[in-house]
Amino acid sequence: MIRHKTLAGPLVAALLLAACSAEEPSSTAGSKGTVKIDVHAWVGYEAQAAVLAYLLEHELGYKVNKRSEKEDQSWKDFEAGKVDVIVESWGHNDWKKEFIEQKKVALSAGLTGNKGVIGWYVPEWMAKKYPDITDYRNLNKYAPLFRTDKTGNAGQILDGDPTFVTNDEALVKNLGLNYQVVYSGSEAALIKAAQFATKNRTPLLMYFYEPQWLFTKVKLVKIALPPYAMGCDDDPAKVACDYPPYLLDKIVSKKFAQTGGKAYELVRNFNWTNDDQNAVAGAMINEKLTAEQAAKQWVEANKIVWKDWIPR
Repeated sequence: MIRHKTLAGPLVAALLLAACSAEEPSSTAGSKGTVKIDVHAWVGYEAQAAVLAYLLEHELGYKVNKRSEKEDQSWKDFEAGKVDVIVESWGHNDWKKEFIEQKKVALSAGLTGNKGVIGWYVPEWMAKKYPDITDYRNLNKYAPLFRTDKTGNAGQILDGDPTFVTNDEALVKNLGLNYQVVYSGSEAALIKAAQFATKNRTPLLMYFYEPQWLFTKVKLVKIALPPYAMGCDDDPAKVACDYPPYLLDKIVSKKFAQTGGKAYELVRNFNWTNDDQNAVAGAMINEKLTAEQAAKQWVEANKIVWKDWIPR
């Protein structure tokens, strides 16, 4: 009996020590499980998603499933549990009201650190040749420069994907501009148009935005629209002002926020600059790196930026 107790004692003690020192089990997306990140159709977003996914996988040991999806569908899929994280949201107060305040299936996980700008732009050469073109009140005078086969006697304003945040059709109508909005269909098409117009000195008036790596390669000048004032864009049909400044944020499903453990903490802690995002996006485009390769390159060079994001 005594010999049995002396053998059992160390065994029990070892088991107790192991139990006490074991890692605290994390939850759903956790237990080194899966995090579902949706990827939207602009390269800056893809760059941000890639860095977040890389850190989740290589620093915390999670698996990440990335899915390409339209913005509106991602918000709808919070309720069905098909997505955990939208890494960059541009305003969307209507969706926030529906899915955060009313349905309570999502919430903001804090700012990304990026400063978002949306507006109308022309190539720098046009602003130099026609100095007053950057004032919207003079755009009708220059409408003939921007005519295309698609717009007839009206000038063309080239937009991107029609699902992007845009007030352009309302702006044209409410500002009395002789222009027509034409949707190129993608960010890539906008970038190609800007590059072509700059290289070949062809007229271009386009919808565009920051953060965006292209500004490091191509000089564009923003058109001065009527200044934004709080509430001037409340009625989408009556908008006659510039776009507001955007403080971009991350949106997560409520379930992920409650049960995502360290994965959710990392998403919440993620905070970088426009330059950081442009560095990753630029590497993807200009160095022909995959999103994961560009993310790895940035992570290896910027530990001082991201080390405090990692939960302990």
